[in-house]
Amino acid sequence: MLRGSPRFVLVLVASISVQIVTSGAHTISAPPVAAQVSWAPEEPGQGRLFVLRVTPADGESVSAVRGTAAGETLHFERTESGGFESLAAVPIGTEGSMPVDITVVYGDEREEELSPTIPVSAGQYRHAELTVAPSLGRPLDSEQQARLDRDRTRAAEVSRQAHRSPRLWTDELVLPRDARVTSGFGDGRVFNGQVSSRHMGLDLDGAPGDTVVAVSRGVVALVDQFLLAGNIVYLNHGGGLLSGYFHLSEQLVAPGDTVEAGTPIGRVGATGRVTGPHLHWVVRYGSTSVDPRSLPGLPGVR
Repeated sequence: MLRGSPRFVLVLVASISVQIVTSGAHTISAPPVAAQVSWAPEEPGQGRLFVLRVTPADGESVSAVRGTAAGETLHFERTESGGFESLAAVPIGTEGSMPVDITVVYGDEREEELSPTIPVSAGQYRHAELTVAPSLGRPLDSEQQARLDRDRTRAAEVSRQAHRSPRLWTDELVLPRDARVTSGFGDGRVFNGQVSSRHMGLDLDGAPGDTVVAVSRGVVALVDQFLLAGNIVYLNHGGGLLSGYFHLSEQLVAPGDTVEAGTPIGRVGATGRVTGPHLHWVVRYGSTSVDPRSLPGLPGVR
């Protein structure tokens, strides 16, 4: 009996070991590999556009990607490589970094939440000293303020339309005017010695009557006369993107018109509150104003 006992113990231990190994192999599985998020440029600047990319793990089927950045809806589209891309915007007042919330929806209806933090570089902005007629420098009266509020409401509706519309813009981008910059985006405006605002567009030189063209494909969303911006044209490029052209002497399009990159839409003027003729060019992602020069693929500005 004593000689047989060790064998019984060894067999019993071996049996238990096999059960443990078998049980472990059955219950332990590798965790799913998360989708990868990248962006370009690596450190987008304040008041600039950038591109977000979501790349699914090998073998994973992704049906959709959605998200938000700085309060704006992201519009992800599938790329030829099987990933997803969306434009995004850094508000000019962002300091240091910006969180982004992304949801990846898989073919089997699983959802994965990703929250990357985007490093943001500081912008380099100047203060422009402007001397204007006293009537242009004093505060608005109640009638003017009511008109300005109306103008802002109409512009805000174009921003909402851009988010509701599918992408219309293409990789073909042109400058609305091939002219030198006379005032940069983000610069502080000092009127008669007092800082009153930031310059949330790009001023391009021009003489009255010079042609202004569409930066890319889109639909004319608004043709109007604003208190400050004068004669304006707003284009809805879809996918959250819109552009505006201010102080025009003449508008050459009507709401609902479809335009392509390079389509004439107006002529340079000096309407509204300005010190002289030029084109004030605005680009926004939703309601976030950005430097037009940050449009991906835009030719260089002088």
